[in-house]
Amino acid sequence: MITLYSSASCTSCRKAKSWLEEHDIPFTEKNVFTEKITDEELKSILQLTENGTKEIISQRSQAFRELDIDIEDMSLGKVLKLIQRHPGIMRRPILVDDKRLLVGYNEEDIRCFLPRDIRKLELLKLHDQLPINF
Repeated sequence: MITLYSSASCTSCRKAKSWLEEHDIPFTEKNVFTEKITDEELKSILQLTENGTKEIISQRSQAFRELDIDIEDMSLGKVLKLIQRHPGIMRRPILVDDKRLLVGYNEEDIRCFLPRDIRKLELLKLHDQLPINF
């Protein structure tokens, strides 16, 4: 099952949610401002990253800059608590399942969440190997 970490004011989050709904992909949505993200959820997200916290924390965001901290010197436990206390520092949306992670909304990259057989059909359509109305 896909989990969509989002916020109500985020345009990219709304696009990701709409895309999942349009493709009939089941998901659970979790608003990072109204529902606390658990240590386990954050750890499972971080396990799927290539660059650790740099991938999910927006160091250019106003929320992060206002904290005036050096995240590089923090232990994992402190980083997890920081994210939980200040969810506005997270990049959004974050889509995650057991094997995949997508940070932000990108129309091409989000296709990784399509079932394999549908992805194959879409690729064939793109390459004009199937009629559009297949």
